[in-house]
Amino acid sequence: QVQLVESGGGLVQAGGSLRLSCAASGRTFSSHTMGWLRQAPGKEVEFVAGITYSDAHTYYAESVQGRFTISRSNAKNAVYLQMNSLRPEDTAVYYCAAGTFYNSNNPYDYDYWGQGTQVTVSS
Repeated sequence: QVQLVESGGGLVQAGGSLRLSCAASGRTFSSHTMGWLRQAPGKEVEFVAGITYSDAHTYYAESVQGRFTISRSNAKNAVYLQMNSLRPEDTAVYYCAAGTFYNSNNPYDYDYWGQGTQVTVSS
């Protein structure tokens, strides 16, 4: 069992930056691939970024490639999402998620989700 708690969301102007953090509980954190997912109003949940458990390989949705960076600290049981050059279309609830696969961009492959943190980007 992995429990996830996100923080760091808020309101930012277009072009600005935010850093999301996710604190994980459970001794098996280091054996889980971690990801960030998001859901905009009226839209389906979409994959944003992932980082594998074994070699910290990172992978991104095309819409955030080059602007967002995911990282993790197994020592701190934490995962982060640095978001730069934010756009109004990045507005969504962002979820931290964990899974036991190597990598996947299917949100529903992730077994554990946090409660979400709101990110709002104004134009």
